[in-house]
Amino acid sequence: MRRVLAAIVLALLSGCAWLQSEHTPNVPPPPAPTRGGEDLFGYMATLRGMGEPALNREIARQRQLLAREGSDMARTRLAIALTLSAPADEAEILGLVDPVARKDTAPADVRAVASFLHSIVSDRRRLRESATAANARLRDERRAVEAQKQRADTLQERAAQLQQKLDGLTELEKSLSDRPSQSR
Repeated sequence: MRRVLAAIVLALLSGCAWLQSEHTPNVPPPPAPTRGGEDLFGYMATLRGMGEPALNREIARQRQLLAREGSDMARTRLAIALTLSAPADEAEILGLVDPVARKDTAPADVRAVASFLHSIVSDRRRLRESATAANARLRDERRAVEAQKQRADTLQERAAQLQQKLDGLTELEKSLSDRPSQSR
């Protein structure tokens, strides 16, 4: 009985597979990721674990590699390393990734990473510029407030001096009016 039941289940399963293959169009499987993109993300993970001295040595090594090869992959790897360094030079990074991001013949995954880096660095540059502008505005506003405070303090001192003079004149007038009048 179990053998018959198992045979029926197998027959049903194979029939389902046959029906599925008949009614689904032949869609090619998605392309396997190319080695370049995997290499770049693995490289990025490796760099994130490095200290500053090791990262600086890696940047120097990538610069030499770029000078020898000049490939899109070498440009992108150097840009990744520069992006993770502390004093990142946005202009240099953009100069490295912009040609790769615009190049139609560049490998798709390398081009995608270059475009991603381009957008990140561009956003970082815009944020840095807007922060610098905001700091300049804040500094100017603080100076203006300080100047207004100084003017207010000066006006307050002047008002106090004038009040003292007025009080002195009032006392003088009062003392003169309190004197008995003398006729000649």
